[in-house]
Amino acid sequence: MKDKDSDIAGAAAYEKSVIEPEPMDPAAASERLKDIKRILDQLGAVFFIASGTCLGAIRDGGFIPWDDEMDMGSVIGLNGLDEETIDRGIEAFEENGYYVHVDRSTRHIGVHVVKASIRADWTCHRIIGDSVFQYPGVRTPLDLFTQLKEIDFIGEKFLVPNPPEKYLEAKYGPNWATPKGPGFEEEVVSKIHDGDILTPRQRLSKFITLRLTPWSAGRLTVLDENDAPVSGAEIAIVGVGRSKTNSAGHARFYIPEKYDYAINVKYDDHEELLYTEELIPGGTYVYRPGPDVSPEEHYKAGVRAMALSPE
Repeated sequence: MKDKDSDIAGAAAYEKSVIEPEPMDPAAASERLKDIKRILDQLGAVFFIASGTCLGAIRDGGFIPWDDEMDMGSVIGLNGLDEETIDRGIEAFEENGYYVHVDRSTRHIGVHVVKASIRADWTCHRIIGDSVFQYPGVRTPLDLFTQLKEIDFIGEKFLVPNPPEKYLEAKYGPNWATPKGPGFEEEVVSKIHDGDILTPRQRLSKFITLRLTPWSAGRLTVLDENDAPVSGAEIAIVGVGRSKTNSAGHARFYIPEKYDYAINVKYDDHEELLYTEELIPGGTYVYRPGPDVSPEEHYKAGVRAMALSPE
């Protein structure tokens, strides 16, 4: 039986890791990743290290110094992975003292585990056509995951997409080998076009929602630093679409499902990317600009996350 107090503490640690991330201690992260590997290997769940963890392993031979969580991936339908195995993995993590947060979408099952304040994200991708989608909507060729490559990392053998260089280019662009600090997010989202993550059915639903039943759409109110509504602000939900605020500072938007989205807000000489915002269809939210930070502070902290307020 799950302990209620530890569950509450785990949920708080997970939320803090998203809203106020801090760089991991490399030694503690290594031990945690080895333990996660042990758990998944016992289940026969084939996974690869992904995103920033893969980038650090290939480019630097270790964790990126400012990385605040670990990334693993699997593809449902490849290497024997199915949803039953994922569910058994969730149970195994809980039995081993991890707090587990699960989100499910049409593109993936996300298993986020936290223990001793270190978070790891195991993203189990669904196959869509000949691709999978890396957050926040990077279409990535499926053939990079069919024959995974084994590498040495933190004193053990781990799998990575193959070839890893093509995977990293797909996620981070052609300059992936040049360290950029936490500011990498802007380059990632710049490669994602409006509608990239939408299915044909979702594109039709978007048209119906915004053109025929706008009252059922979501609404984002944009306020400036003086809490005054901003007219004409451009709101871009990465991979979905964009809209502009009216004279009252309101913009209507469509999303296909409850999920984490990257959002860019732009008006006058102000522009801010929010890299992780949980939105629900038809939800109403308020945006207020974040505090001014120095380039050094931005380098250390990256972009804001979960910064929108429900209205």
